[in-house]
Amino acid sequence: MRRTALLSQVLAVNTLLVVATVFAASVAARLDLSDASGARQFLVLVAAILATLLANNFVMRRRFAPLESLTRTMECVDLTIPGIRAQPQHGEPADVARLRQAFNLMLSRLESERSGSATAVLRAQEAERARVARDLHDEVNQALAAVSLRLAATAEHAPPEFAEELAETQRLAGQAMQELLGLARELRPSALDDHGLLPALRTQVRLFGERWGIPARFAADGTRPLLGEFEQLVVYRVVQEALSNIARHAHAENVKVTVMGCNGAQVKVSVIDDGVGLAPERVRDGGSGLVGMRERALLAGARLEIVPTAGGGTTVELTVRARGARSS
Repeated sequence: MRRTALLSQVLAVNTLLVVATVFAASVAARLDLSDASGARQFLVLVAAILATLLANNFVMRRRFAPLESLTRTMECVDLTIPGIRAQPQHGEPADVARLRQAFNLMLSRLESERSGSATAVLRAQEAERARVARDLHDEVNQALAAVSLRLAATAEHAPPEFAEELAETQRLAGQAMQELLGLARELRPSALDDHGLLPALRTQVRLFGERWGIPARFAADGTRPLLGEFEQLVVYRVVQEALSNIARHAHAENVKVTVMGCNGAQVKVSVIDDGVGLAPERVRDGGSGLVGMRERALLAGARLEIVPTAGGGTTVELTVRARGARSS
């Protein structure tokens, strides 16, 4: 059931009150519409009713305008886009001003709490990724290495009819070791901890090209961007997700990853492909891992933009403030 707007309800009630009051006054005055004088008086009353209703409609709409503006702001609030606030309107009543201030205060509190909880969750996820990656590398991978060595030793003394089977089993064990190492790198890139962001990104781009057979280039205008540990991790994960989307959906023939502004106040990271492009509904609804990318960018105080590339394809651009830089 559709509800009537508050403004419409107020106007309807006022209209009924005005009409009822004038009708009661006419009855009390015993207007006689049969003569010219009574008819003129009645027409004057009708004109007064219309003028009153028009003036009432104009005044009420002006008084309700700040409340309508506040309602529109409430409807478009998105916590993934911080900073949206209801703005004061000219002539807003004191009650509406209090409501606006309370709403803005609630938004600030929600953004702060959401940022704190989401940051804690992401840090816990990364810590768990690092633990699992260490376990895969130090325990599972070492166990497979021991199995491979035992197989090699057994193959040396095995009868010829078993040598080929043992060699194939050893090959499969080596393949499993390589897959585990790749999984461990995806979970927690050791290059990021050992060498920094740019070498880790360069390795990521190279492995992407080798795995998917897509020519991929990496370029940077410096050697060490001025980013903190958390911001570097955000950049790495955003590039990782963007490359994953290209491999699964883009059908691209070329990919380029660039890092610009390494020595400036803002570091701009771009992932550009010449594929089929990203459907607008995916960008709008947050498909293809875009929600996670936006969430990470938000927590790092960065700006994420996903736009069509000239000539086809998609550009994912992440802009991060360097350490010590002030937000504009």
